[in-house]
Amino acid sequence: MTRRTGRRISKRTFFMVALLLGLPVALGAAAKPRPARGILAPRPVTLPFTGELTQGGWLRGTLPAGVRALSLDGTPVKVAQDGQWFVAFDRDAAPNALLRVTYADGSAGEQHLAVAPRDWRIEHVNVARRPGGPSEAFMKVRRPELALIQAARARVTDAQGWRQRFIWPAQGRISGRFGSQRVYRGEPGAYHSGLDISTGGAGAPFVAPADGVVILSAERPFSLEGNLLMLDHGMGLNSAFLHASQILVKEGEHVKQGQVIGRIGMTGRATGPHLHWSIKWADARLDPLLFTGPMT
Repeated sequence: MTRRTGRRISKRTFFMVALLLGLPVALGAAAKPRPARGILAPRPVTLPFTGELTQGGWLRGTLPAGVRALSLDGTPVKVAQDGQWFVAFDRDAAPNALLRVTYADGSAGEQHLAVAPRDWRIEHVNVARRPGGPSEAFMKVRRPELALIQAARARVTDAQGWRQRFIWPAQGRISGRFGSQRVYRGEPGAYHSGLDISTGGAGAPFVAPADGVVILSAERPFSLEGNLLMLDHGMGLNSAFLHASQILVKEGEHVKQGQVIGRIGMTGRATGPHLHWSIKWADARLDPLLFTGPMT
């Protein structure tokens, strides 16, 4: 007769012995993973900001106390010492964006943004797009120019123009609008990346729309842009001015809003005297009209 000791074998011990002896073991439902302690789901937040929440637009705001980091769609956003921040949206930005903040205690908050679409000026033409791309002879000249532009945009300066409301760099007729595009028999061409201002003749001065640092002052005309001038406004925001007849500032120079920085011309690929003004934030192309408002 077998004596019962009254002791019970724990499930852990039973499974270990069964595995060692090669006995079949019936497994129950897998245990649900427990959330890590101290990690909470992001809570909804409402950050104060101003700007143009639309394609080609921008936002500027100030982080509340206790926030140590900010990101837009997963990409870190620079924050100034006083807590101010700046973000922008490409011409073809998606309809939804996400701002995420991280607090000093490690918790997070999220704010979903609805980016308003724009009704771009699209022209459909019954002409086939030119076949083929640029020639190798052209690209031999173009590649060094693109490298200079890319290097200029990568520069980080102490410019504070991003904090200002921009002014018009020149007065005249708007002859080309940002975002406009031609479609050649169903095949879209490149859209217009800036704003064209025609003043009626070459030689008219243009000014800095906001404080900045000169990050590129072309020593000779570029193949497309002609005499190209670029200003950094800080926080990844920069302006480019194309086709100038004369550039009046030097690379590395700090300029103030309203300061004359060049003269309008038609150098590079231009059919008449005008100022092409474009704005970028990181890789996003922006509408200058949303920085200035209508020309008065």
